[in-house]
Amino acid sequence: MAKPNYSFAKRQRDLAKEQKKEEKLQRKKAAAEESSALPLDAEAEVSVDEAEPEAPQA
Repeated sequence: MAKPNYSFAKRQRDLAKEQKKEEKLQRKKAAAEESSALPLDAEAEVSVDEAEPEAPQA
């Protein structure tokens, strides 16, 4: 009967853990980029809304 190769199994677990960590980091990065892009659009809309009321007053 063959002996279990514990070092190979540990290496595979470590690789899977690193891969999961990378995927999580990429998801966080994508979410941060998405959330940072939204406020810029919101600010642009606010500036347009602010400009419209000023025009009739002048």
